[in-house]
Amino acid sequence: MTEYDYKKIFPRMPEKVTIGDITVRDGFQHLEQFISTRAKIFYAEELIFAGCRNIEVTNLGNPYLMPQFSDAEEILAHLRSDRFKKRCDRKGINYDDLCITAVTIREKSVDRAIQLKEKGIGPDRCLMMVSTEEEHHFANSGTTLPVYWAEAERCIKKCTDAGLKMCGTVSTIWGSPIAGATELKDAVEFTKRWLEIGASDIEHADHDGSASSPDVYRYFSMILDEIPDTSLHIAHFHETKRVAAASVLAALQAGITHFEATIGGMGGQPANFLDDCPVPGTGAYYYEDPRYVGLICLEDLLVQIDEMGIEHGYNVDRVLWLGRQMERTVGKRLRSEAAVNGRTLKEGHPKFARPGLQKLKGKLGEDPKQNWPSEWDSVPVLPERHRS
Repeated sequence: MTEYDYKKIFPRMPEKVTIGDITVRDGFQHLEQFISTRAKIFYAEELIFAGCRNIEVTNLGNPYLMPQFSDAEEILAHLRSDRFKKRCDRKGINYDDLCITAVTIREKSVDRAIQLKEKGIGPDRCLMMVSTEEEHHFANSGTTLPVYWAEAERCIKKCTDAGLKMCGTVSTIWGSPIAGATELKDAVEFTKRWLEIGASDIEHADHDGSASSPDVYRYFSMILDEIPDTSLHIAHFHETKRVAAASVLAALQAGITHFEATIGGMGGQPANFLDDCPVPGTGAYYYEDPRYVGLICLEDLLVQIDEMGIEHGYNVDRVLWLGRQMERTVGKRLRSEAAVNGRTLKEGHPKFARPGLQKLKGKLGEDPKQNWPSEWDSVPVLPERHRS
């Protein structure tokens, strides 16, 4: 007999997951319009109030290159303020459960994070990034892999001494938007290198939506065979082919328990145009059509996870509301279908029922629950040729 319980088929399937949100950083960095500081604070707060405990809120790189983050210190200062801590307390949130992350691609950014921590407004966690494909790595960091690894090792030591965590990102696992196909085994080795030099956890990133679900399952099975502690691994999927939900399912089947997403599926390469002015960003975009750039959508991911019966800790309806507000903030339709169509309601939508059905059944002498003619057998008999 076929086994119908997928949790038995995939015994590594988790009962509970952690979903971090990176809207205020990754989601906003791709927009060619400045999102106000007040709006960034609003969405950071509301995501936390809705259940987010791991949130990435800014980039501490040079604001001349990425002016979207010129308000980095103001955002961090607010999230460290007594006022915000009191609001968390009133809502029953243990402030110490929050992990606030800032991206720090290069050493100067790490130094800035440490200085902010000394002022009492720094992040809990920094993030540095390597790509297994060196052209993509060079486009992001401006240096070679050997030079960057040495820099990352120095930075992790600095962070450890300052009481900061450092997440190491591995990108181009399933392919590079510049050089094409890559080898999964390279990303496993890069992961080990990050942990060898002291990274607190690893973001495994599909930054251009190259992943297919079989390769996602294969890769994360390889990772967990070698490094079985699931708390070390975060899945980061971009959505360019409308298959990221399948990648999430494959990662779950492999045993991954930590994911990242953005409201509305926003995100991508830092903008090189902001409001009315060209800006450096990270140079020319490495894609043809910006409509197909972004991360997996938080709203849709939560509905998917929730309807699988997996615990996640979010108020889903509140996040769907936030998704609708975000469309007003950015002035365009975003990717979430759940924010528009809502969740699947077990009670259905009685308001759409056509009048007169039960009256017609009564007139015909049918039972209200009757589905087939009364002269038929109560149990269907499958023809011999169709039986297993």
